[in-house]
Amino acid sequence: MAEGDGVDTASGGVASRTVFVSYASHDTEIANVACRELESRGIRCWIAPRDVAPGALYADAIVRAINECKVLLIVLSQSAVASSHVGREIERAASKHKQVIALRIDTAPLSPELEYFLSNSQWIDLLALGMPAALSRLTDAVAQGPKTPSHPSPVGDRVDRAPKSTVAKRVVGAAAALVVLAVGIGLGIHFWGSPHGIAHPATVGVSPGAAGPDNAQISDKSIAVLPFTDMSEKKDQEYFADGMVEELLDVLEKIPQLKVIGRTSSFQFKNKSDDLRTIGKALGVAHVVEGSVRRSGDRIRVTAQLIDTRDGTHLWSESFDRANGDILKLQDQIAAGLARALQITVAADQVMSRRPVRNSEAYDLYLRGRYAFDRLDESGWKEAAAYFQEALKLDPSFAPAAEHLAETYGTMAAYGYAPPKMFEDARRAAQLALRLNPGSVFAHAVLGEVHHFYDWDWRAADQEFQQALALDPRHTEALAGAALLASTLGRSQEAVAYMTTSLSLDPLNALQFELLEILQYEAGHLREAEAAGRRALEIAPDFTEAGDVLVPILIASGRFQEALTEAQKWKSNSGLALVYYKLGRRADSDAAVARMTQEDQNNFAFGVAGVHAFRGETKQALSWLERAYEQKDSQIISIKSDPYLVPLAREPRFKALLAKMNLSD
Repeated sequence: MAEGDGVDTASGGVASRTVFVSYASHDTEIANVACRELESRGIRCWIAPRDVAPGALYADAIVRAINECKVLLIVLSQSAVASSHVGREIERAASKHKQVIALRIDTAPLSPELEYFLSNSQWIDLLALGMPAALSRLTDAVAQGPKTPSHPSPVGDRVDRAPKSTVAKRVVGAAAALVVLAVGIGLGIHFWGSPHGIAHPATVGVSPGAAGPDNAQISDKSIAVLPFTDMSEKKDQEYFADGMVEELLDVLEKIPQLKVIGRTSSFQFKNKSDDLRTIGKALGVAHVVEGSVRRSGDRIRVTAQLIDTRDGTHLWSESFDRANGDILKLQDQIAAGLARALQITVAADQVMSRRPVRNSEAYDLYLRGRYAFDRLDESGWKEAAAYFQEALKLDPSFAPAAEHLAETYGTMAAYGYAPPKMFEDARRAAQLALRLNPGSVFAHAVLGEVHHFYDWDWRAADQEFQQALALDPRHTEALAGAALLASTLGRSQEAVAYMTTSLSLDPLNALQFELLEILQYEAGHLREAEAAGRRALEIAPDFTEAGDVLVPILIASGRFQEALTEAQKWKSNSGLALVYYKLGRRADSDAAVARMTQEDQNNFAFGVAGVHAFRGETKQALSWLERAYEQKDSQIISIKSDPYLVPLAREPRFKALLAKMNLSD
């Protein structure tokens, strides 16, 4: 943001808020009077043509100034209503969630468009108040800031979280689910209890300075697509705007010369107005795309622009008006325009013109399903599955609906919201997706997940993940799946390498950092494991599972009191059982084990087995492992990589389990 966002002591302590002054040329005199009044009170203003640098592009200067302002003041008059320039400035400010203040100087009726954009703004009526009182009211309004929060809560905040006492990390999850969870699945290390209540960051605390590389290290061919703003009249098209971004990312990721940052990281900035230079550094990209979507009836208007995050230069922008049925073609055109602006030569098979949407209602249901899936809870997944099923009924040839239906089934089974046999439904949906689109990377990733978590067919899982990576080496779902499989097979260094690659494509994904934390722990890299966990918590301070994982890391480091503090903070029964045992507080450890057993015995026996193994209770540990095998507990795929099970390696019952799971050396 521009300087002067704090207190201007030279002007008597008036809060300084940079103001962009929007006006029609007919109202220049009043605009200048308002500007002088605000600046006399220490409130900085940006007004054209005064503040347009010599030689600068006029439109570029306008857009940059609106981006950097905190308040847009519109001198509202008949001339302003008729001015297309003023209309674009208001729309831009609204899309960036700026506070808008209208200084109304006549009684001209508003156009429907301006009425929509100004419906929630503050109004100051110059005719009713007179010039001195109106200017005084204007100064107070700017200094006080908006009376109500200008940004709604991110979609992720709607996740229903389980009580922390039941939160636990497990192997759940589905490389296929990673399109949203982005590897938020853990490796089933025993000290995580029930999976219900997925740790989706409710409060994001990104520290850009710590996250991003220096500008000199940022590739010029790197890009992030920020969430598009829903500019529809009823503000009911957020699912459609989010879907546009996800689909556009899918197209851009097909361009091999271009580094594309994953959705999870770019969506950290949803409903925020951070400076683009800060965003670029945090994401490690030279360029960002931002835009808006307005949908009305069977028509859609999309505005997109490409901005250089290093200097704020606008490299490309365009608006598109299309029928809903042309949406895929529109996405391809945007991607091609971005590639040209970045001076990337794109082959026909990289950004190709996809077939038009055969059934616009099916496509709408598909986008609603992806939006519901993003809630990351049981009701959201059930709702998503229903949407994808309906989309396929309307258009049985719609491959993306089949892909995401497979993802949803696999996620529900992996997280315990459905019996393990739902993996069979995931298999059938993925196979359908491959029949509809033989080149579906996503379907191969889902099949790899099914072979991994359900079939325990490691060779088949590896073949699917490698097939996916052959089609797209940067596919984060396939990278995560390959990392999990490598961990299951005891190849911890390989697992870390896959995850490091995945994080380079999604650098603000707290869930991925939490998985890296586990992988580094399993590899014996305690310092790196702790750093990854701390980074996850820096991005998402309320991320329970990342805090839980710190407990065994700190125990392994000999820092028992710190481990106890973390276990108490995150209310982890499994963590408390471990650290109390190390501190010699056997009764407290027993009580924690009893609570954990009560919660997890029917579905997640593997976690209970690990705690018993840690406490040296071999017979109990083996009994619980056998129970986990019978339950087809997805955590059991960690049986070979789990550090706490090493003492059981020589036990015949343990060897028998490894043999039944095809994990014998």
